[in-house]
Amino acid sequence: MLLPIGDYPNPSGRHWMTLALIGANVTVYLLVTLPLSAQPVHPADPRVAEYLHALARHLPPGVSPSEILRGLTEYDLFAFRWGFRPAAMSATDLFTSMFLHGSLMHLVGNMLYLWIYGNNVEDRLGPAGFLLAYLATGVAATAFQTLFNPTSPVPMIGASGAISGVLGFYLRWFPHHYVKLFVFLFPFYVGTTLLPASLVLWAYLVLDNLVPLFFGGPAGIAHGAHIGGFIAGFAAAVALGRRPARDESDFG
Repeated sequence: MLLPIGDYPNPSGRHWMTLALIGANVTVYLLVTLPLSAQPVHPADPRVAEYLHALARHLPPGVSPSEILRGLTEYDLFAFRWGFRPAAMSATDLFTSMFLHGSLMHLVGNMLYLWIYGNNVEDRLGPAGFLLAYLATGVAATAFQTLFNPTSPVPMIGASGAISGVLGFYLRWFPHHYVKLFVFLFPFYVGTTLLPASLVLWAYLVLDNLVPLFFGGPAGIAHGAHIGGFIAGFAAAVALGRRPARDESDFG
């Protein structure tokens, strides 16, 4: 296992938009996801029938609607309403879907990546520019994923498309920085190491996303969204050029 846990060098000062986005995602999880995930649905609720009807043809082999109903929660219905569904597109859902997560690990993984890479990119773009870039690459990520399955009724949720956009910016502007990785290859090696950011981010794009997308990978991961967001961020960084940081002395 290789897990990014930091990067070097880092800009000085507080990058409050990165922190605000992390705070918004965590708040939604604590106030919406957790309580609704603990509430079972009422079978007579008309939203349940709509949910099961929409997903009936997309259930895994051997899984019946009755099995889905037994584990269905209010959060599933909430995500169905506010996640982005290609079969029922909504401009509002393009943005609300970015702040919904399916599990604690889903949230923690995304926020870790945003914490590591976001402050450098925000330092170049400023808070308002960073927010605009984050949302725009998130929309691009969702649009790219939709190209692969334009009639899917399954809601897409999560911040990973937007965060992949941040990674694209980072690769273009900070390829010579280093990423600190926690390495767990027991019993051979357990510890940390520094690798060039360009190597880590190209591995993320190619090994973690392009290979699974075209050669098969774990179900339930929107690899197309990750790729689309990454490309959008990298392309935007190219178009903007090498913008000066607020404290250029912090950068290699």
